[in-house]
Amino acid sequence: MQSMTTQSSLSKRAAACLLLSLAAACAQPSESADGDVSDGGAPSSSSALFTADRIQHGALAVKLGTASNFAILAKSGISTVPQSVIVGNIGVSPAAATYITGFALIAAPSNVYSTSTQVLGRVYAANYAVPTPSVMTTAISDMELAFTDAAGRAPTVTELGAGNIGGKTLAPGVYKWSSALLIPSDVTLSGKSTDIWIFQIAQTLTVSNGKRVRLSGGALPKNVFWQVSGKVVLGTTAHLEGIVLGKTAIVLQTGASVSGRLLAQTAVTLDASTVVAPTTM
Repeated sequence: MQSMTTQSSLSKRAAACLLLSLAAACAQPSESADGDVSDGGAPSSSSALFTADRIQHGALAVKLGTASNFAILAKSGISTVPQSVIVGNIGVSPAAATYITGFALIAAPSNVYSTSTQVLGRVYAANYAVPTPSVMTTAISDMELAFTDAAGRAPTVTELGAGNIGGKTLAPGVYKWSSALLIPSDVTLSGKSTDIWIFQIAQTLTVSNGKRVRLSGGALPKNVFWQVSGKVVLGTTAHLEGIVLGKTAIVLQTGASVSGRLLAQTAVTLDASTVVAPTTM
C-alpha cells in the first residue's frame, strides 16, 4: 500500500500547522524521493512533577504495525463537519467508503484510494480495489493488537488524582485508572524524546473545552499512548498530544485538535477539527 502523497502546497501545510496553534513546529510526515509520504505510552499536588524514584522509566513504545500508516483509522466510520484538516492518511474497515462522510471524496482512477481537500494524504476503505481490502484488514488487526499491548503493560502509577489529573505535570511511566479520566485544566507531559507515556483508562477520557495536553523537555507525540476502553471526547478547541487507541467512539468537538493519531474500534467524529500525524523517525 502506498503512503499518502502531498495534496497541496507548502503554504497549505503551514495553514494546517497554524490551526493547531502548537508551541512547537508541526510534525510532518517524511517525503520520499518519488513524492510519496511515509507515516509508516501515589497522588501529589496538582502542579508537582513525579520524580524518577516514583516512576519506573524505560517503558517500550506500543507497536502500531501498519496502523501507523494512518492519522485516523476506524472500523465503522469517520465523519466530519467541514472544514477539518487531516495531515496523514485516513481509512475504514470493514466499513465501506460510504461510511466516510463529510469529506467529498474523489476516487482515484485505480479505485485503490480516494482523496479529499480536507485530507493531506489518501483515503482508504474496505470496498476499494485490490490490494486495499487486505491491507485495511491488516491495519485494523494491528490496531487491535496495539490496544491489547497497551492495556497489558504493568502500571507504575494507579488511580492518580482519583481520575482527575487537571493541572498536573507527569513524568514518563504507565498510568492506570479503573475509572473515567477527566482533564479539566491543562496537563503537561515532561520528558525526553525517548521517553514513553502509556495511559490505561477503563472508562471514558474527557478533555474539557479549551484545555490542552502539552509536551515539554523534548517529549514527542509518537511516544504518548492513550488506551481508552470507553468513549473519548475532546471538548470545543481542546488539544491532545499522542496516539489514541480507543475501544469505542472518538469524538472531537468544534475546533478540537490532535497531534498524533486517532485509532478507533468503532467510529471517529470530527467537527472543524485538526489532526496531524506525527513523524515516526
